[in-house]
Amino acid sequence: MENLIEIKNDYTSLDKLHEFLANTSNLECSKEYDIWEHRTDVNGQMEQCIVLKKSGMHAVKAFFVNNNTVKINHIIPNKVMNAYFGKSEKARRNIIEIITGKIKEVVLKGSQEKAFKELEKEIYKAAI
Repeated sequence: MENLIEIKNDYTSLDKLHEFLANTSNLECSKEYDIWEHRTDVNGQMEQCIVLKKSGMHAVKAFFVNNNTVKINHIIPNKVMNAYFGKSEKARRNIIEIITGKIKEVVLKGSQEKAFKELEKEIYKAAI
């Protein structure tokens, strides 16, 4: 689950958007290094993102893809839960990992979509 949102000119930096979300939302909001996708900048340093957290299983991360467009993705913020329920990035998986991955997708899909929509509404407060 992901979406692109065009942000108002007042919030076109990660710091400004983080401050806005921290002040207007009653959810936990933090600025963290993007350990989910391991994005790096031109200097090879890990880039940061904003994490808007509903629970240990449901959060969205937001980062700028250009000057005023933010990309949001559903993530599992808890590192242990992400290791178990998150997407496997292994190049080759055995049949058991593939089957359990599909089962997890089916079981968690509804609750993840509902949480994504709720968290997405919070970011839309800064949208044009």
